[in-house]
Amino acid sequence: MKSAVETLNPTRVRLTVEVPFEELKDSLDAAYKKINQQVTVKGFRKGKIPARVIDQRFGRGAVLEEAVNDALPKFYTEAVNEAELSVLGQPEVDITELKDGETLNFTAEVDVRPALEIPDYSGIEVEVDAIEVTDEDIEKSVEQLRERFASTSPVERAAEDGDVVTIDLEAKVDGEVLEDGIANGVSYTIGSGELLDGIDDAVKGKSAGEEAIFTSELKGGSAAGREAEVTVKVTQVAARELPELDDDFAQLASEFDTLEELKADSRKRLTNMKQFDQATQAQERVLEKLLDLVEVPVPEKLLEDEVNTRKHNLEHHQLGQMGLDLDKYLEIQGKTAEEFETETREAAVKGIKTQFVLDELVKKEELNVNQEELTEHLMRRAASSGMSPDQFAQAVVEGGQVPLLVGEVARGKALAVVVEAATVKDTNGEVVNLDDEEEETEAAEASETSEENAEG
Repeated sequence: MKSAVETLNPTRVRLTVEVPFEELKDSLDAAYKKINQQVTVKGFRKGKIPARVIDQRFGRGAVLEEAVNDALPKFYTEAVNEAELSVLGQPEVDITELKDGETLNFTAEVDVRPALEIPDYSGIEVEVDAIEVTDEDIEKSVEQLRERFASTSPVERAAEDGDVVTIDLEAKVDGEVLEDGIANGVSYTIGSGELLDGIDDAVKGKSAGEEAIFTSELKGGSAAGREAEVTVKVTQVAARELPELDDDFAQLASEFDTLEELKADSRKRLTNMKQFDQATQAQERVLEKLLDLVEVPVPEKLLEDEVNTRKHNLEHHQLGQMGLDLDKYLEIQGKTAEEFETETREAAVKGIKTQFVLDELVKKEELNVNQEELTEHLMRRAASSGMSPDQFAQAVVEGGQVPLLVGEVARGKALAVVVEAATVKDTNGEVVNLDDEEEETEAAEASETSEENAEG
């Protein structure tokens, strides 16, 4: 077999392959054997029909077609490996010549990863938010904890903001009560915004036994997105009582003995959270600067596939779970279809570029992924998916996704290398030193976010 490569553009090549006919022998034998098992000829046992009889009865052309279809993937793969191409997606194959007993010639056009030049990235500088935890932040944190330990007690008065009411609901659309439009004994905290728009105004001022009617757009169920007439009946009003902020509360709500110890722990926890956010911000901004440094051509077909994949996942998975369609989602977001299209395409371009650049860095820096790193990454992915580590690992192995996870870890390590070389300062002008282990974890997550669903 002989092959040659012609570069059509930075992301697409044409392979020209010439195969001597003798190299088709195995595929021809397989074709005769396959046809033997599929057809019946009087006077011959199944599977024992001579090749000359198959040629006479069914035509040599049918055999050649079967043989070529069997052989093409093998010869294409050999040509790709010989040329050391990093191909993307499926090729467009065209058989240019097929002469029985002489030769098989074909071309294959396919997208390839572009050759990238990674420049010196040690001069990258980014600014991130300074870490500042105020007394107000501490008070808000403790107040939220206090809310969790609030108790309720029924009261004989009209409902007010902050009260917990028990209500019965009935929703009608076009005058008909919906099959899934009745709910009784629902507990609702006035002002929480957890139910229907307009319900707060409807129940405020109502005592147990009173009801009100209001209109609202349904957020879920069989009539999601439609206007409904909702009847709400208050069956109980309960006042929320917050515990006193003292040492007894600290002992009730935590492992600490005093309120001051609880507040000190809240400060430490909030500081850690802001450090986490700062690290994430640093990864994202360094990645942006890195992408600006590298000229990355994007294969058009890969981009179109990626855009379509993102749209499909949004419409059929994320929005479906929320009971929304794309039009309603765009209305809620205040975006036009054109704006959505532009944003989706820009995100897809960034995802593909991120993967290309970080993969090139993995090669340049000769980065490897060990079992411990892969296991830690798998544990994080399992937690974010809501699956147990064992379930997630089984799904990954059965789906042949292990190389994808290895790639994610490697790209995270590549980004961590760039971040380590960059200068990161906060808004106060102080140099930020990121912990190496945390840096790699954050980098993996930052690169996953940017390249999400990018193919390659």
